[in-house]
Amino acid sequence: MQLVHPPLTLVAVTISTLLAGSVQAAAPESQDTATADETLTVLGQTYRNTATKTRLDPIETPQAISVVDGETLSLRGVSSVSEALRYVPGVNTELRGGAVNRLDLFNIRGFDNYQNFYDGLLLQYNEWNLQPQIDPVAIEQLEVFKGPTSVLYGSMPPGGMVNLIAKRPQRESKHNVSVATGTGTLKEMTLDSTGAINEQVAYRLVGLAREKDGQAVTSKEERYVFAPSLDWQLGERTLLNLNLYYQKDPEAGIYTTVPASGSAKSNPLGQLGSDTFLGDENWNEYNRDVTLLGYKLSHDFNERWQVLQNARYMDASAYQRNTYNAALAADNRTLARNAYLTDEDSRGVVIDNQLAGKVQTGSAQHNLLLGVDYQYLDAHILYRDTLDYSAPSIDIFNPNHSQIVPEALTFNYQDKKVIRQSQTGVYLQDQVRLDRLVAIGGARYDRYRMDTDSRTLYQGADSQSLAHLDQDNLSFRVGALYELDGGFSPYASYAESFEPVPGADKQGQAFKPATGHQWEGGVKFLSDDMSKTATLSAFHITKKNALVTDPDNVYGPKLQTGETVSRGIELEGRADLTSQLDLALNYTLMDMEITRDTTTLQGKTPVWVPRQMASLWSNYYPGGNLEGMRVGAGLRYVGEAEMDAANTDKVPDYLLMDMSASYDLAALSASLKGMGVSLGASNLFNKTYYSCYDQNNCWFGAERSVEARLKYAF
Repeated sequence: MQLVHPPLTLVAVTISTLLAGSVQAAAPESQDTATADETLTVLGQTYRNTATKTRLDPIETPQAISVVDGETLSLRGVSSVSEALRYVPGVNTELRGGAVNRLDLFNIRGFDNYQNFYDGLLLQYNEWNLQPQIDPVAIEQLEVFKGPTSVLYGSMPPGGMVNLIAKRPQRESKHNVSVATGTGTLKEMTLDSTGAINEQVAYRLVGLAREKDGQAVTSKEERYVFAPSLDWQLGERTLLNLNLYYQKDPEAGIYTTVPASGSAKSNPLGQLGSDTFLGDENWNEYNRDVTLLGYKLSHDFNERWQVLQNARYMDASAYQRNTYNAALAADNRTLARNAYLTDEDSRGVVIDNQLAGKVQTGSAQHNLLLGVDYQYLDAHILYRDTLDYSAPSIDIFNPNHSQIVPEALTFNYQDKKVIRQSQTGVYLQDQVRLDRLVAIGGARYDRYRMDTDSRTLYQGADSQSLAHLDQDNLSFRVGALYELDGGFSPYASYAESFEPVPGADKQGQAFKPATGHQWEGGVKFLSDDMSKTATLSAFHITKKNALVTDPDNVYGPKLQTGETVSRGIELEGRADLTSQLDLALNYTLMDMEITRDTTTLQGKTPVWVPRQMASLWSNYYPGGNLEGMRVGAGLRYVGEAEMDAANTDKVPDYLLMDMSASYDLAALSASLKGMGVSLGASNLFNKTYYSCYDQNNCWFGAERSVEARLKYAF
């Protein structure tokens, strides 16, 4: 298969088009205020933007932030967070292909991210197989905050974070139901209803039922979502939001891999299909329940000072049966396998208390933020494994998916874990406006604790190990942005992150947290009529205190001397080219390198980090005789990446095309008011592409999918 690189002339022409036209002065303050008020109406009074935890516009933030709004999510017909992030610069999705959808895994500016935020609070992950997911049916918009975010959010990787903004109750009565079908025998129904119950209370009810065949043969996907919420106006200045999110996944596709030989690399016996499954249908299960119960209490003391308490309780469980593979045998077709199971449950609490206020000192306007947050997670994990590759092997070119007899399996290894972790953070931020200058500074102190009790049973022998982690960290953030004439705003910033590191060195000294810092500079552009917006940024991220192998004792305690550097540029732009045509452009150029390591990895690039990524999306509204129609099309390019940690080979690059179309049936007849149809296609030309962790573990990208939907709004 030959893949085509996006021509550089296309990128150049698009940039020229995006920035073409007359450049006018910045919009007056009243227009900005009106826009902010409209945003708050949709997102809710308790909304705070991800970059600052305030009601301030993200355009004023001296750090890159990307927003994917609800209209875009609907137009592109996305069914997962990873799909929603496909057109965001600096984000690489589908790290585990198209057949694996039970977790949202992606990297931002080269650093892997397993944890999302939902309405500003962390979706707690047990670091095993129980990751809470939020379906896009319940999301109003996504916000991607680039670079270190620890000053506001605590322990996080240095690449950035994703915050999912929930749909909020609206006082205007609106109701929407839809049914959908498509490839994989898709059957889906959705409900979204909102309105006022009385003068004090408004509600929102979101529901979903979805069934379809998985990409891999024999697999199924099934999901149910129930997400009600209430806005209760307790007084003129006090609002209470009560929210529930429940998700049931009785089936969630597969989690197995394929070898590089026969997928990303050629195999002398042939190539595998993108629907390949190398597990066993008698031992393939993933059943997950997630319940999130929360509230937001907001009170305005006056026009200048507000307090917000945001809290959520989580109860989640997952049961999994699966297999994993050894290296491909010398015959190029036989894989030895082990069978394993996990039984996991997690309960957690997250709470964030924020006091925000405006203070005037001379001609300077200060937006102050003081916060205290806390999270606690109690996780229980049972893991059983056959070991010694005692499960039946499989022929990758002639697979038998019904070889395993569950009752005949012998589990030679068992591990029961109890993990309890807590984090307390105190943070302070000041965003200062002095005429056209916007400066931001912040600091945060975190205390992180984790206790792990692991009890293992190996071939009849019992053992127990206890581990305790107690670490603290101080993080800082500073930045400035200056608003020039013409809508241009250059900016520069410095930010820090940290991640706890369990264990101790060979002297018995506890490890320090892994820390990261980023220098970022760029320019933001917003036209006077808001029809054109763009951000060009350059970044340099350094992550320190990573664990590496001791060359003098490869099986002994690790050394904390590792360092990784990621640097690059990002371009994100959007333009209304005419009243009927809009265009979005994204481009990322990135270089990532392990700069300090005790092994041969020094100087290497980690896996899943392409050097280039680019995307285009355009929507066209024909009008005239085709009034009520919209047609959209997009291209997304992901450059080649390393196949393994040793950089012995490359995963090929790929260029994919997506399309969507919708039509308001009311244009045909007034009797069809509120009715609409839509059609969406992902990977339109069904290109085969791959992702790899190493030579033994690769994944096929998502096959072509087509979805047809009928909507009724009233």
